[in-house]
Amino acid sequence: MRRSTTVGEVDAGVLAYTAGQDRVLDLALVEADCMGTAAHAEMLSRVPVRPPLLKPAEARRIAAELARIADDAAAGRFVITLEDQDVHLAVERRLTEKLGDLGRRVHVCRSRNDQVAVDLRLFAKGRLLEAVAAAAELSRTLLALARKHRKVPMVGRTHMQPAMPSSVGLWASAWAEGLLEDIELLQSAYELNNRCPLGSAASYGVPVPIDRQRVSDRLGFARPVHNVLHANQARGKIESVILSALGQVMLTLSRLAQDLILFSMPEFGYFRLPAEFTTGSSIMPQKRNPDVLELLRAKAAKVLAHAGLVAEIVRAAPSGYNRDLQEAKAPFMEGFDLTLSSLRILQPLLAGLQVDAKALRRAFGPEVFATDRALELVAGGLPFRDAYHQVKAGLGGLAGRDPDAAVAAKTHLGAPAGLDFPAFGARARQAAAWAARERRRHETCRARLLGDRK
Repeated sequence: MRRSTTVGEVDAGVLAYTAGQDRVLDLALVEADCMGTAAHAEMLSRVPVRPPLLKPAEARRIAAELARIADDAAAGRFVITLEDQDVHLAVERRLTEKLGDLGRRVHVCRSRNDQVAVDLRLFAKGRLLEAVAAAAELSRTLLALARKHRKVPMVGRTHMQPAMPSSVGLWASAWAEGLLEDIELLQSAYELNNRCPLGSAASYGVPVPIDRQRVSDRLGFARPVHNVLHANQARGKIESVILSALGQVMLTLSRLAQDLILFSMPEFGYFRLPAEFTTGSSIMPQKRNPDVLELLRAKAAKVLAHAGLVAEIVRAAPSGYNRDLQEAKAPFMEGFDLTLSSLRILQPLLAGLQVDAKALRRAFGPEVFATDRALELVAGGLPFRDAYHQVKAGLGGLAGRDPDAAVAAKTHLGAPAGLDFPAFGARARQAAAWAARERRRHETCRARLLGDRK
C-alpha cells in the first residue's frame, strides 16, 4: 500500500517508520516554523529578480496566515498528519489550503533541512532562556537560605566522614555558586546556538541572490552561520552541546538532592523537608519519602545520557544532511523538559526547608576541631607535621570547643565567615536580567513577523 504525501508517493510502512515521533514532537516547533517562514517570505519579496519570487503584499498575506497557524497551534487546534510527516509540510499544506498558489511558492530557496535547523535553534533559544531564569531563581533561593543561616555551624565532611567546622551558609551558598557557574555554561551554549542556518537550503546554497543576513536579523539571531554546509552539519552537535550544558545543571541539582536526602534522615536530622514535597508509603503509615529528590537523581542521569546519545547519533555521520538527525529531536526536547521541571520543583522545596540548628550543633564531636587546633599550634611556631601528630595523639583534649567560635574564626575570602553575599546576589540578578533582555528581543522579533498575539 502506498500513501500520497506532500513530497510524493511513499509506502505506508516506510512513511510510518520515517515520520517517527515528528507528528507529536513538532507541535512544539509550530511557532518557530511560522516565524522562520515569515522571515523567509519577506526576504523573498526583496530578492532582485524578475519576475519577483514574491511580491511584498503576498509576503504580508503569508505572514498573516502564519500568525493564524501559530494561534491555532497555541490553542491546540493545529494538527500534523502522518501524510504531512512533520511541521514544515503541515504548515505548507495549511498555507496552500488557505492561499492557493502562494502556499506552493513559499518553499523556494530553502529545504526542510535548513527549516528544521532554524526551528530547533529558535526553540532552543526560548528554552535556554527559561533555564537561565529558573537557575537564577533557584540560586537566589539558596542564597536566601545561606544568608538566613550563615552563622549556624554544620559539620563539614569529606568521604562522608566528619572533617572540619563549616556552616549552613557555606553549604547552601556552595550550591548557589555552582548554579551560577552552570548559568555561564548555558549562556555560552546560547551564544553558540544564536546563529541562523536559514538560507543554507539542502547544505549547498542556491543560485539566487537571497539575503541570509536579513533573515537572520529579522529572526533575532546574532548572525548567520556563514558556511552553508556547516549550517546543516552543526545539527546534532549543537544539540549535544546544549544538552551537555543542561547536564551540568542537573549534576549540580542531583548532588544537592543527595545531600538533602542524607541530611534529612533521622540519623542526621539537620534539615526537614516540607511535607508537601514528600510522599507516603502504601503499607507503612509513618513513612514520608523524599521521592522528588530521588526522581531528580534519575532525571539527571537521563539528561546526561541524552547528551551522549545525541553525540553518538552524529559521531559517524558523513558530511551533508543525514536522516539520523531525526532521532536527536526527542532526547533534545526531553532534556529541556527534565531540567526545567527539576529547577522549578527544587525552588519551593528549598524555600520551605527547615534547618534544625540544635541537631547541627549536636553533630560536632571533638575530632571535628582537630585541623583547626593543629593550625593554631602552627601559628604558635610548631612545624605543621609535629602539630598534626600532637593533635592526633590527643583528640580527647578537644572536647568542649565551641563550633560557633570555630565558624566565626574563618574570615578569609569564601570561608564560612567570609562569604560575599552581595556579590553572589549581583551575579544572580545579572543572569536573570540577561535572560529577560534576550526574551524581550525574541518577543519583539516574533511580534514583527507574526503580530503581537498577547
